[in-house]
Amino acid sequence: MKALMALFPLLLALPVQADWQLDPGQSQVQASITQLDGESPQTHHHQVNNLQGDIAADGTLRLPLRLSQTDLLNRFGELPPWVGLLANTTLVTLVAQMPPERLDGLDIGESMVETLTFRVQTDLINQEEAVALRFTREGLNEVRVTHAEPMALDGNALMANSTVRTVLSMLGYQQIDEHVPVTLNALLVNR
Repeated sequence: MKALMALFPLLLALPVQADWQLDPGQSQVQASITQLDGESPQTHHHQVNNLQGDIAADGTLRLPLRLSQTDLLNRFGELPPWVGLLANTTLVTLVAQMPPERLDGLDIGESMVETLTFRVQTDLINQEEAVALRFTREGLNEVRVTHAEPMALDGNALMANSTVRTVLSMLGYQQIDEHVPVTLNALLVNR
């Protein structure tokens, strides 16, 4: 027993290597798309739920996005079975660098703002965007992620992606505003 007690301070002094992952049940993005091709501009709100991703030991954050994570399919009602194949296909993968030790260093209740450069990877698009995110330690193994300043996607870039454009066209969007505001609310957990 004395040996275990002697090891306790030593274990506390060792660096902790976190395996940070997004909690899909508590991680979502909301986007507001303004449709310009009608009689007057109309803004519609859409969600991407069940965000899944993790931060690897080397600091690589990967966030794959699939059509099935959006609320878009619900708007169509009954769909043919082949749509399920398309729905689970990754549309884009967002990749950034975020050293996990930065999260490990936060005390409970403490926040930090980190600007991450996300790369959008698809077959046709290779785009980078810097995003200022706020990381707030909510618990021993929980860090809340929100945007540190207003965020927006480039509507022109969305329409340039053939898959995204097809989905938006199916929803009736022929022309959208170039400014698509986005709200992020995600929870990273140390598993």
